[in-house]
Amino acid sequence: MRFFGFRGGVHPPENKLQTENAPVEELKAPKMIYVALLQHIGSPLDPIVNIGDKVLKGQKIADSQAFMSSPIHSPVSGTVKKIEEHVFPLMGRIKTVIIENDEQDTWAELPKIENWEAADKKELLAMIREKGIVGIGGASFPTHIKLNPPADTKIDTLLLNGAECEPYLNSDNRLMLEHPEKIIKGIQIIKKILGVETAIVGIEENKPQAIASMKKAAEGTGIEIAPLKTKYPQGGEKQLIKAVLDRQVPSGKLPSAVGVVVQNTGTAAAIYDGIVNGIPLIEKVVTVSGKAIANPKNVKIAIGTPFSYLLDYCGVNREVVDKLVMGGPMMGMAQFSEEAPVIKGTSGLLALTKEETNPYKPKSCIGCAKCVDVCPMGLEPLMFARLAAFEQWDKLPPYNLMDCIECGSCAYICPANRPLTEAIKIGKSKLRAMKK
Repeated sequence: MRFFGFRGGVHPPENKLQTENAPVEELKAPKMIYVALLQHIGSPLDPIVNIGDKVLKGQKIADSQAFMSSPIHSPVSGTVKKIEEHVFPLMGRIKTVIIENDEQDTWAELPKIENWEAADKKELLAMIREKGIVGIGGASFPTHIKLNPPADTKIDTLLLNGAECEPYLNSDNRLMLEHPEKIIKGIQIIKKILGVETAIVGIEENKPQAIASMKKAAEGTGIEIAPLKTKYPQGGEKQLIKAVLDRQVPSGKLPSAVGVVVQNTGTAAAIYDGIVNGIPLIEKVVTVSGKAIANPKNVKIAIGTPFSYLLDYCGVNREVVDKLVMGGPMMGMAQFSEEAPVIKGTSGLLALTKEETNPYKPKSCIGCAKCVDVCPMGLEPLMFARLAAFEQWDKLPPYNLMDCIECGSCAYICPANRPLTEAIKIGKSKLRAMKK
């Protein structure tokens, strides 16, 4: 397949060698589990268990009647000890179901659809929702909604994101190496739901073993594996569509506007596990890395596990940690507490030293326009920062600020060390507030 590429982008140090050859280790769940009641884009959930209740592994413990929602299940068997506000990795504190693990791993009854080929679209989508499956590449969009575009929207291509372009991270890479068959079977289920023939998996060339593994698993299925030139942010939906299909998603539109649905490879595997094996989304493969970690690893762990438990397991040196980040260093979220729990969108946990974070002092913009050159969306980050500095929020709309994907390429390349991504995030929040 021809590689079309996308505009802009950068080449930060990959820092993947530390964990790319480390097989996934299954880590026993801790004694206390903290299940946050918002792990998707949309409405927070309401608990359907009470303090003192006994729960089983895989049992649904929270749900909502809201359209944009996805239920949550207990990753362990045990007792609900508290339902209260707790540290949340994305924003302050949020209502959380706190479960004491009885360490028995007693499973709830797990409904499933073994003969998915005979099932209809409605039944498959209902099961995907029931299993709490969301996009696990980071965005956490409810999958049953994404796979059910409006009837007047014609979808002709399913595009799987196996780029994993963020530095340090290898959770998707290891999944493609260790369980490619789950991904392929998940893709086949998605194809049936969407009613499409074309399915393409995009994987960056810095993962040759994963490419070979996926090609072997895809033999005879008609699913194409597309090697991509390594460049950040290749994993952005619009960038991936442009690189693989040479289609440009219009400003303010979704990939469905150009006939494409994009899913993460890990989400495809979760769909297979949910539908065929009946297993809800209760565990996550997390890359734990950074120079403050003695033994960088890829770990499969229960959702709701405190970050401190993972850090201790991998040998963290807290004395040299300068910044703790959930996700990758480009788009990840800096953490203010190790007690925040793993959520469905947690792909990595980085304990970074000052050598890695490279603290800097911002200087005045020199007007070099490097941020414009590398912006994959063709925007003008320097103008966002200038207007933000003078709080001229009303002048932002003509610059299409809301098209920014917050990839951090502009801040990475800026020779004056301007906090451009920070200015963009503030600008977005101001524009949203102005519309209310």
